[in-house]
Amino acid sequence: MRGADSIGMIGNLPLARYRFTFRAQEDVRLPEYAGSLLRGQFGASLRKTVCVTGEKQCAGCLLYRTCTYPAIFEAPAPETHALQKFSRVPNPYVIEPPPIGTRMVPAGQRESFNVVLFGRALAQLPLVIYAFQRALVGGLGKKRAKAELESVEWQHGGGYIRVWDADSGRLGEHSAGISVPAFASTQAVVLDITSPLRLQRQGKPLRAHELSPRPLITALLRRISLLFELHAGRPGIIGDPKALATHAESIEDDRALRWVDWTRYSSRQRQTMTLGGVVGTWSLRGDLDPLLPWLWLGQWLHVGKEAVMGMGSYHMEPS
Repeated sequence: MRGADSIGMIGNLPLARYRFTFRAQEDVRLPEYAGSLLRGQFGASLRKTVCVTGEKQCAGCLLYRTCTYPAIFEAPAPETHALQKFSRVPNPYVIEPPPIGTRMVPAGQRESFNVVLFGRALAQLPLVIYAFQRALVGGLGKKRAKAELESVEWQHGGGYIRVWDADSGRLGEHSAGISVPAFASTQAVVLDITSPLRLQRQGKPLRAHELSPRPLITALLRRISLLFELHAGRPGIIGDPKALATHAESIEDDRALRWVDWTRYSSRQRQTMTLGGVVGTWSLRGDLDPLLPWLWLGQWLHVGKEAVMGMGSYHMEPS
């Protein structure tokens, strides 16, 4: 089992990260973890922008499988699938909020967050920008503090290139896509987990002492394979995910992780919910070559529960 074979299979990826910068027009108080807030207001704005039927629920709408809103925000599960019946599938975006911790953005100050788009969602970047414009003008948080989207930058190599600004209103051409790098063989990497990583077994979260490389790799491979199949039309991209998950059992690990809880209000369920996960460093040792491309991709796509709102973010470094 060799990492080079997997790298050749992946090729160029329909994947891009964008940095959205806004200026607060009023004092904006962000919650402890702003991923839920940004996702919720983006979704509400996107729905208002594209919905033409006014149906309360997307699933019962005649346009459910052709409308842009669910294609981005509430991806329809396939009606049939060779592996299993799905109730929910991954959406083709990730919102990466400012670092965890309550913060105030004073009037006149700028703040940024990232949006990762995958597959066919890349073609909807103008719509995503417009939806965030509307969301920010409508106001953030309980007090609906108003803000203005000033610019959008595309991550290219080690930096960012501006592709849109409010003054011109034009979206610049750019080649949205990345290629998996060729990795030197390595026996050790460190995952620096920067937002709560919540892996679950039978609906229950795994605490730091219950974690091991296999559930991490299994969750990552499942997420990547579904994203490629459902949003890029490339099923079977991983080849043999079961063999890779089994291989992960041979990987040794050390964890310096702590559990972090945060609360969010679910407008759909009309209640406050507590979510949490681990942050810190997770060291992996062993024959990592077959796993490196997928671990590298996880830096873009995140892993675990609520990845769309930025949970399960990590950076991978050689040890």
